[in-house]
Amino acid sequence: MPDRYIEGSALGLELYRAVAELPIVSPHGHIDARLFADPAARLDPPGKLFVTADHYVVRMLYSQGVPLERAGLGEADVDDRAVWQVLADNVHLFALTPTGLWLRETLATVFGIEERLDPGTAQAIYAGVEEQLASPAFAPYALLDRFRVECLSTTDAAGSPLAEHRALAESAPGFRIRPTFRPDAVVALDAPGWRDALSELAAAAGREVVDYPAFVEALAERRAAFKALGATATDHAATNANTTRLSQGEASALFALALAGSVSSAEARRFEAHMLNEFARMSSEDGLVMQLHIGSLRDHNRPLAQRFGRDIGADIPVATDWTRGLQPLLEAHGNDPRFALILFTLDESAYSRELAPLAGHYPAVSLGCPWWFHDSPAGIDRFLDRIVETAGVYNLAGFVDDARALTALPARHDLWRRRTSGWLARKVEAGFLGEEEAHRLAWELAYGRVRRAYRLDA
Repeated sequence: MPDRYIEGSALGLELYRAVAELPIVSPHGHIDARLFADPAARLDPPGKLFVTADHYVVRMLYSQGVPLERAGLGEADVDDRAVWQVLADNVHLFALTPTGLWLRETLATVFGIEERLDPGTAQAIYAGVEEQLASPAFAPYALLDRFRVECLSTTDAAGSPLAEHRALAESAPGFRIRPTFRPDAVVALDAPGWRDALSELAAAAGREVVDYPAFVEALAERRAAFKALGATATDHAATNANTTRLSQGEASALFALALAGSVSSAEARRFEAHMLNEFARMSSEDGLVMQLHIGSLRDHNRPLAQRFGRDIGADIPVATDWTRGLQPLLEAHGNDPRFALILFTLDESAYSRELAPLAGHYPAVSLGCPWWFHDSPAGIDRFLDRIVETAGVYNLAGFVDDARALTALPARHDLWRRRTSGWLARKVEAGFLGEEEAHRLAWELAYGRVRRAYRLDA
């Protein structure tokens, strides 16, 4: 159906058709840069691409008692066809979920497979998908062109040497593929891998990091290196929004405790809060847009994380106090025209209570689109209903897909464009908006706002 997921009148379909073919701008995601830097690279086979690497799929399977080993995790020798069969045997679990919608849309629009996936069709569909994945038409750059991807940002650790991005900058000028600076691993002083992450930062910066001042200098140097390779943004994740700044002496003392191996969890959280404020200062100076993803308690199922690693779908939302938490950061930098901050939350109750009023006041603040569990048809509507009356459309940051698979991009962006078009059409029909303005806002939500929020027009 041409008007699927729009739930609007003929106007909704008209608005959608006007934006459907716009380029895709993907300023935040987790696709590996090696896909584009290595001429011989190809996408993963179907089982790994659609199941093992997709934490939405993995968490649902696990919730219904499917061992993670059958989803391809924790095994050295994986039968990819068997992993795909597990998905097909359990595809009914994804009815009425965005995961099921994305699966259906991706098979149909990317691979041209309209046949319903089920236990009986699984292996025939697997063969058809794998044949296409192995073909030149599905080479990473060929898909970028086919999907009309204007630019795509990866997410890279602060200590990443950025070898792939350097190679891409030399071979394909123009920064179609851009890095994003993600320093979480070096900021969490009590994390098991903190020392390794710190060593990688030191090696990438070409300096010893023996104290807090050297740490800050190394971070600033790496930010400059990221920016030289096309980065326009940083990304930061935290459980809560606390941004209380420490004195130089307090921050130095906590960093010294971490180096000595004696920092407590409470002290580490104080340091993280301070560093969010410090990163805002850096963004005010170097112009990198600061993204904040707040409100996810990572690795809630710790025994599973210890056995299978991170990103297996066991990150659970928690409520946070945005208003008080962000006040130290915004008092220091929220009025600075050089600073740009994009906020993402998993706590929908904060949309109208805190986030919309913050974005509707501070010039530096924009609101990111519905994130993770809320990147869904109803989630998009709830976001717009609760945000726009207070913050308007022009304080939104457009759409980001947060994708881990290149083949996921069209379905994610298409759903956003369909739902926003339907939502705007309903506003026109109710008398809140004129048709001409609805067309303009549909364009902004699909394309214009994301380019400006991430300073891609600079």
